[in-house]
This record gives sequence, C-alpha cells and structure tokens, in this order.
Amino acid sequence: MSRLKEKYQKEIIPALMERGGYKNIMQVPRLEKVVLSIGLGEAIQNAKALESAERDLAAISGQHPVTTRAKKSIAAFKLRTGMPVGLKVTLRGERMYDFLDKLVNTVLCRVREFQGVSRDSFDGHGNYTLGLREQVVFPEIDYDKIDKVRGLEVSIVTTAKTDEEARYLLELLGMPFVPERVES
Repeated sequence: MSRLKEKYQKEIIPALMERGGYKNIMQVPRLEKVVLSIGLGEAIQNAKALESAERDLAAISGQHPVTTRAKKSIAAFKLRTGMPVGLKVTLRGERMYDFLDKLVNTVLCRVREFQGVSRDSFDGHGNYTLGLREQVVFPEIDYDKIDKVRGLEVSIVTTAKTDEEARYLLELLGMPFVPERVES
C-alpha cells in the first residue's frame, strides 16, 4: 500500500470525520481520480509532437495516455473534427496515490520560485486543477531528451461536496497551498 493511502486511512479519515461531523465512514470525502492532460495545438502541423508528448506523459504517469481529438472544426486554426489535439491519462487507486505523493513531495519543490499552489483553483464541486508550466520538473523526464518544454494540467477529482471540504482534504494530504493573507 502506498504511503499516502496509508496516511489517508489512518490519520485523515478520523480528522475529516471529526471536523465534518460524519456518522458513516462512507460519507468522508476521498480522492476519486487524478487526470493528467497535455494540450497539443502544435500537433496540427507537427505529428512528432504527439509522439514525444505521449512518451513524456507515459513516463510521468506510468500509464499509456489516450489521444484527445477535436470535437469541432475551427477554420481559423486549420482544425478539423477528429484531429488529435492533446493527450490525457486517468489515474485511480494505487497509481493515483503514488502520483499524488510524488507531486506533493518531489515535483512541486522543483518548480522555480514556488510559493505554493493557488487556493482558488477549485471548480465549485470539490475538484481541484493545477497547471504546471513545464514537464521537466518531474524526475522521470530527462532534460536532454525532450524536444520542447510543454505544460501539463493535473485535475484532482474528489467526492467532496464543497470546495472547503476538498481544500481541507488536500491540505491533510500535504498539498502546499499559498498561505491565506490576514487583513490587518
């Protein structure tokens, strides 16, 4: 069992039950999935971009990515329905906990001038999205072997009903949020 999942079961569930006043353990907010995605607008002109981004995303997640395709045609971008425009991977279970552990404890510390992640990136339904500007902050990526620095989006989907519940859950899991400013 991953270190983070063990911490969730032993420490976080009791803390959430106490704070949220849940009567049943099944009411406690939990992680559902983590979705990693890369948008590749450049794939329209450069087919090699898709291959290298696929290799990077597979190394980061430990899972083979799925190609996302355009839903609509947009003439201004020379984009037709069905053309590949990105890649995504959905992590659940052990892989999800392992990835989140790596993200919080290894990757975010390697981001340049890092002061914490935004508290405002929740969607109103208890899900959190985090954008990383470059994939080279992941230890699996060899800087000399990448063709281009690409951004990556990490969406953390929880069963929390509100953003406050989700924020507390992620704080207990170790997510380094920017400290709240105290108005004087």
